[in-house]
Amino acid sequence: MHVKHYLSAVLYGLPVLAQNSQSSHASSASASPADPFKVYTISAENITAKFIPYGARLISLLVPDRDGKDQDVVIGYDDPKEYLNDTETVHTFFGAVVGRYANRIKNGTFTIGSSEYHVPKNENHGVDTLHGGNVGYDQQNWTVTAHSKSAVTFTLLDQGLEKFPGDVITHATYSVDTTVTPENPQGLPQLTTKLVSLALTEATPIMLSNHIYWNLNAFKAPNVLNDTFLQLPLSNRIIATDSILIPNGTILGVDSAFNGAADFTTGKFIGRDLEDSHGMCGLGCTGYDTCFLVDRPPQYAAPNSLVPIVRMNSSATGISMEVSANMPALQIYTCDNAQMDYVAIKPSQEKRNKEEGKEGAKNVMQYGCVVIEPEGWVDGINHPEWGQLSEQIFSPADGPAINWATYKFGTV
Repeated sequence: MHVKHYLSAVLYGLPVLAQNSQSSHASSASASPADPFKVYTISAENITAKFIPYGARLISLLVPDRDGKDQDVVIGYDDPKEYLNDTETVHTFFGAVVGRYANRIKNGTFTIGSSEYHVPKNENHGVDTLHGGNVGYDQQNWTVTAHSKSAVTFTLLDQGLEKFPGDVITHATYSVDTTVTPENPQGLPQLTTKLVSLALTEATPIMLSNHIYWNLNAFKAPNVLNDTFLQLPLSNRIIATDSILIPNGTILGVDSAFNGAADFTTGKFIGRDLEDSHGMCGLGCTGYDTCFLVDRPPQYAAPNSLVPIVRMNSSATGISMEVSANMPALQIYTCDNAQMDYVAIKPSQEKRNKEEGKEGAKNVMQYGCVVIEPEGWVDGINHPEWGQLSEQIFSPADGPAINWATYKFGTV
């Protein structure tokens, strides 16, 4: 995992955040807190990504379709300040880093050793904690600690935010490249995300994730149900939940769960088994908001090695995406909430479709996107029987918590 490299990167951020100087070098940005809505652009051949410090958030990603035309395949807003309005209204978490603990915590409560902790319960009218509490990492103004043509790093010093124990420092580094490697022999355009966190003072839960909403058809289809093919090649099991998506302690096999609706191991269109998915996204909900486990094959010696966890493509644009990650699970959310019907697509996306003579969708719409969250087992801190505590609880004596993922784009 190149821990020495990552540890030095994490420690680099400490003196930066401890002073108010404007020191910089040729390839880095100012180390002081930035305008939260300033856009930082990185690019390589056939891939351009844009970010803002508010939530260390991806706001645009351009890759070519089968005709060589650039398409923006992430959901969000053209105007960066709209993300603040989003937080104050629908609160979608579009493109943000979520933490200090992604996904849900039952009763907003967990125990470390003999100490019990309570963090704000911000979901289901105060029943559980979602994505870190009332003011999670998605609402923080991250510091820009480095920026070059092809990479940008945001840094956050969390000093007991939302009543989590102790202090944590995190670097969120994004890079793009088309380098030919054994993992990318064609040199396809690729986005890499690295979330590297270090517990500084106390043992604490750390489970970050990127919360990117994808639409590979770039809204040329009304939704993703019959247009987008999804494969989860290593996900033979899911975590079963109650009616509000809190784990009930049961692990289910995808081949039998929900009449096979949970089985994406060989791939299928997202909407193929939609009717049988009723309840997978909560009480009265049809669709997916589900934690899929990643069962690594024996040939992957390291339990935290990068492995392909998602393959997805759109029949409308031909754009394909392969996601590899080092995490033991991923949350898949298919934008099941009807509130998405009222979220307009970006004007730039609509303009692009008009220029291509495509009517396309005007709003995101229910089932109009797919969220992929590489992460640990949801609420694993409250299920020691799962054996995940060493992957979710970190102390100053431990190495960094690392969430590492690559998103490789091509066409079919």
